[in-house]
Amino acid sequence: MTDMIAFQGLPGAYSDLACRAAYPGWRTLPCPSFEAAMDAVRAGQARLAMLPCENSLAGRVPDIHRLLPESGLSVVGEHFERVEHCLLAPKGATLATLRRAHSHPVALGQVRNILKELGLAAVIEADTAGAAALIAERGGVEDAAIASALAAETYGLEILRRNVEDAAHNTTRFYVCALDPAWPPAATPDCVTTFVFRVRNIPAALYKALGGFATNGVNMTKLESYMLDGEFTATQFLADVDGHPHHPPVQRALEELAYFSRELKVLGTYRAHRHRLDHAGR
Repeated sequence: MTDMIAFQGLPGAYSDLACRAAYPGWRTLPCPSFEAAMDAVRAGQARLAMLPCENSLAGRVPDIHRLLPESGLSVVGEHFERVEHCLLAPKGATLATLRRAHSHPVALGQVRNILKELGLAAVIEADTAGAAALIAERGGVEDAAIASALAAETYGLEILRRNVEDAAHNTTRFYVCALDPAWPPAATPDCVTTFVFRVRNIPAALYKALGGFATNGVNMTKLESYMLDGEFTATQFLADVDGHPHHPPVQRALEELAYFSRELKVLGTYRAHRHRLDHAGR
């Protein structure tokens, strides 16, 4: 197997950009869906998959929380990628000639200021890189795409304006997944552990299950709930905590969680990304 990393989307997508930033020199494998990116790792076509899990503006990325626990893959790392939207157009177009901007609906919602400033009509497309590919194929001077600088390079478009996003903190977090777990040694500093669990359907179950993290001084940085199989009483939680499962405080907290849970599965333990540490003041 070569050094290949899979992602969902077309060449030039932000996930493609994240792959190149995190693993320079690796080849990237575009996939039509998150499931296909996971399948590529399971089939040996790629060593890793770069899967977006949350965005600082848009929140949770749909489906990842549902697909990952049953994928058979392990989380072996995380990556934070700053989303820098660019206004792209074919050669010959100018800000004055533009009438429409094409992109993914989430991206369009993040560039309202530039759309208002230039009086552009928003046109929804399946993804940002797909919008760039469409504009490149169509040509003309009235249509632009909101996408990455990598998409401009990939599809031969001009960047009419960079960093057109409304919020400067727009950042996407990714889980890096592999077929086999790659836990660092227990003494490794600045680890993050990701796990899923289901509590028993009894009063105060979640309060009791999470109490061990408080009493053992373990910081929980992420907790999300979602339904399973459409059952309103079958709630599963996805969580991230600081620390390693073999570190005594985390070990005790997980043992207490397991006692009050119907199911507990650790999806991975990995080194915290520099972005996380910088924002935590470490």
